[in-house]
This record gives sequence, C-alpha cells and structure tokens, in this order.
Amino acid sequence: MAEKCKDPAEKTGRLTTVLALSTLISAFGSSFQYGYNVAVINSPAPVMQQFYNTTYMERYKTEMGQNLLTLLWSLSVSMYPLGGFFGSLMVAPLVNHLGRKGTLLFNNIFSIVPAVMMGASEVAKSYEIIIVARFIVGICAGLSSNVVPMYLGELSPKNLRGALGIVPQLFITVGILSAQVLGIRNILGNSAGWPLMLGLTGIPALIELLLLPFFPESPRYMLIQKGDEKKAKKALQRLRGWDDVDAEMTEMRLEDQSERAEGRLTVFSLLAQRSLRWQLISVVFMNMGQQLSGVNAIYYYADSIYSSAGVNENDVQFVTVGTGAVNVVMTVAAVFIVEKSGRRLLLLVGFGICCAACVLLTIALSLQESVSWMPYVSIMCVIIYVIGHAIGPSPIPNVVTTEMFRQSARSAAFMVSGSVHWLSNFTVGLVFPFMERGLGPYSFIVFAVICLLTLVYVWVVVPETKKKTFLEVSQMFGKRNKVEIKLGDSDLPLKDMLLFLPHDIWVRISAMLST
Repeated sequence: MAEKCKDPAEKTGRLTTVLALSTLISAFGSSFQYGYNVAVINSPAPVMQQFYNTTYMERYKTEMGQNLLTLLWSLSVSMYPLGGFFGSLMVAPLVNHLGRKGTLLFNNIFSIVPAVMMGASEVAKSYEIIIVARFIVGICAGLSSNVVPMYLGELSPKNLRGALGIVPQLFITVGILSAQVLGIRNILGNSAGWPLMLGLTGIPALIELLLLPFFPESPRYMLIQKGDEKKAKKALQRLRGWDDVDAEMTEMRLEDQSERAEGRLTVFSLLAQRSLRWQLISVVFMNMGQQLSGVNAIYYYADSIYSSAGVNENDVQFVTVGTGAVNVVMTVAAVFIVEKSGRRLLLLVGFGICCAACVLLTIALSLQESVSWMPYVSIMCVIIYVIGHAIGPSPIPNVVTTEMFRQSARSAAFMVSGSVHWLSNFTVGLVFPFMERGLGPYSFIVFAVICLLTLVYVWVVVPETKKKTFLEVSQMFGKRNKVEIKLGDSDLPLKDMLLFLPHDIWVRISAMLST
C-alpha cells in the first residue's frame, strides 16, 4: 500500500523498490543483449570461420575461397547493425499500439528465436542460420536501444531521469564485458563452446518475459495516449511509493492539453513541425557524433594496438577485457554524477576527451615503430578514449532525446534517432577497414574532427535539460525555433498554471490546493 507523504518537497529523489526493479529488469532483459551481441562473435571469430570452411567443404567437397569466407563473415558481422536499423523503424508503431512495456515483452521474440537458431547452428551444420539469426537479434537490439530509455524516462521522476536513463547504457557495457569474459579461449571462446556462447543471449530475454509483466506500464502512456487516468494514477502511486501523486498527474494532464491540437506525430509530421526543428537536428547530430566518433573502430583496432605494444598474443584477450571493465566503471560513474553535473557538461567533456585521445593516438601510432615506448602511449590513448566516451557520448544522447520531446512526438523522435544511430554504426563497420588500409593511423584524425564538430554543436545549441519538465524543455527550444509554446486552452485552472512556477514552489501550492 502506498504511503502518504507529509511534505511535498520530500517527493523528489526517492528511488522506490518498484522503480528500481522495473529499471533493472528492463535494462538487463533488453539493453544487456545489445552489448552482449556487439562483442559475442569477436573472440570466437577464428573458430567460427573454421566452422564455416568445414561446413562448406562437407557440402561441396572443395575448400571455401578466402574471398567467399571474408564475404560470409562480413555478413555475419554487418547483419547485426542492419537488423538494428530495421528494429528502429519499428519503434513508433509498436510503442504506440503495444505500449512501452508491451513492446519490450514482444521484443523478446527477436531474442529467444535467434538464440535457439545460433545455439543449434553447429548441429544443423549451417552458417546461413547464424547470418539470419544475427539480423533478427539486431532487430531486438534496435528496438531495445530506443524503447528502454523511453520507458525508463517516462517512469522516472525528473530528478532521477538522468541517472536512470544511463542505466541502459551501463547494461550495454556490462553485456560487452560479459561477452569478452565468456569469449576467453579457456571459457567459451573455443571450438566446443561458441554455439553455447551465442545461444546464451536468450536467457536475459526469458527472465524479462517472466518478471516484467508484474511491473507498471508507463503512466504517461496510459494517461496521454490511452486516456486511462485510473490506471495511470495507480501505476504512478506504485512507482513513487505514496498515494498523493496529484502534482505529477496535473503535469501530465497539462502536457496532454498542450498536445491535443497536434495529435500523435508520425515521423513525417515530426519533420514538418517547426516547434521541434532544433530538437530533431540536435538528436541527429548527437547520434551521428556518438557512432561516427570512432568508438566501434577503437574497439576494432584495440587488439592490433595491444599486439604492437608487445603484449603477448595469448594475453591480448585479457587486456581487451580490462578495457571493457574500464568502460563499465566509467559508465557507473556517469550514473552517479549526471544529476549533479548535468547532461550538457558530460557531453562536452566526453567529446573533448575523445577528440584529444584520437589526436594523441594518431601521433602515437605513427611513431611507435621508431620510438620504443610509444606503443604504451597508444594503449593509454585507447583507455582514455574509452573513459571519455563512457561518461558522455555513449549514455547521454538517449537521455536527452527522452527529455527534448513530449509524449506525442517521443516515439517518432526515437525512431529517427535510432535509425541515425544504427545507420552510422553500420557505416563505420563498413568503411573503417578501408580507411585503415588507406590512411593507416591517420584515420583517427577523421574521428577527432567529428568529435570536435559535435562538441561545438552541443556547446552552441544544446541546452541543459537537468531537472526540467518536458514542457519546460519545449519552452527552452521554443526561443530557438522562433515559436511560442502554448500551455493549452486559455481557461486552464489556476492549479495547472502553477506548473510554470519554479518546481519547489508549485509543488507546495499545488498540494495546498488539493486539500
């Protein structure tokens, strides 16, 4: 039973058991898989390619050519971000019809089915199954990478929205680290263990499928899109841990009133909305900057950097795991500092560190053949880059996307941001090997320029959204979009008008008016 809260000001900052468990279950069941499947085929790549070759030999009685093997392996890798792109295109229709929680439950189909397929691929003697399964599990990642931040952003009180919004990114990094650990050759990264390693991705999905139905749907979705005020209030009371949620319900009603004239926005109508122009441009810039800044290329290049630094070939896998552990630790740090430092500062610092690390890495890589100690500088540059990306560019764009758009536009906005994210991811994976071959170490100068341009854009355009309501953020962008954000009908009750006073004042007055 939810309790009464005597002082309305105490209603900020409380992480209830229901909210914490909703966050952990949805992030582990969905976001964890995104990270896990990014790294799961990296370590066992040689034994998996051997399986491809052996299977081909058994079928056609001739050895697979190197070009065909490279093509099939490239498809195995690139089908994942391609599936992610298609998953992003499904976000808006699914979250609007099934809800946020409903979409996450439905999305488990795209994890459990490919997990079984990949786990059985060796028995079935089919590498085609792996390629198709990677595309399907990519759809799962494309949906989860957009829906989980949306779901948590709508569950959270505004003073916890940033911290809980980073939790999905934290579980992505934990998923990457888990795949790196399991990929150690003495564990599952060998000829006997790789099918099990690929199939383990279905376990988090099963856990989410069993547990998430016991937790609330997004109250904002229930009230604004379904019009069910009773269920919305009940869900909000469970999430907040007290009965008196009138102030937050009033804020949601006001958001609903201010959007009724617009209706639910599709992607095409979103693109035509002048009042959302700079929010949309900002989301595109941040997601392009996040993926085109070279984070995937850094991970791709890490093994060769470590090898050139004199790290024993058998020990490179452990150094890579250490880099993944640093990523997790820094993402945990971002969870705890985001509400104090703000989103904008973390983006600026993060992109600044990545830019400097890419420049230094270029210098170190170009000199490491002639200077004996320079390879160790290269290793430090990789670690510094990972630290910079983990505190800002990796986790913050999804948090800010949630906060920049109101309910009617949020699903379409995540569809756009997700599409840009996965297309940029796919582009880096496709283009970087050619950049590395043509430019060598100087390819990281390209990433440094992208980091710098994104930093400048954030500095000039992106405002601080920390502890702001969705309507307050809309008003902040209203000035740049040169439109006036109207509150709704002119005869709004006094209680609704009070929402645009400072938060601590309007909460107290609203509570007094309720009594």
